[in-house]
Amino acid sequence: MHDEAGLPSDSGLSGDSGLAGGSGPTDGSGPSGDELLLVLAALASPHRLRIIAALTPGRNYVSELARQLQMNRPLLYMHLQRLEAAGLVNGTLETSRDGSSVKYFEVVPFAMALTPEAIAEAVRTLSTESPEKKGK
Repeated sequence: MHDEAGLPSDSGLSGDSGLAGGSGPTDGSGPSGDELLLVLAALASPHRLRIIAALTPGRNYVSELARQLQMNRPLLYMHLQRLEAAGLVNGTLETSRDGSSVKYFEVVPFAMALTPEAIAEAVRTLSTESPEKKGK
């Protein structure tokens, strides 16, 4: 499900929180502290930034993306999983005409205007365990 700005409604990147859609006052509708950490951690890798850049023109399947980025597929999958967990990319498995399965990924439209107010609001909801450790 997407909000009116075309952002995934469950990503925490919607509303007037200062993270997406504007830099207005925080009203509690922004991402939680854990969601903010997940997104920022996902964007804190040069490999993942290159993946987002490569997917910006449109969706692509993993093998072609691996060739384009000169990255082995297991490493690419690991980075794609982090981006997908953060709500920044979306993967879909499709069956080709010959019956083989092909995984396509595409960027989920997002916008971030990171403000001190958005961070202050998000900090109020931080859990004691980091989001990276929860998934392991």
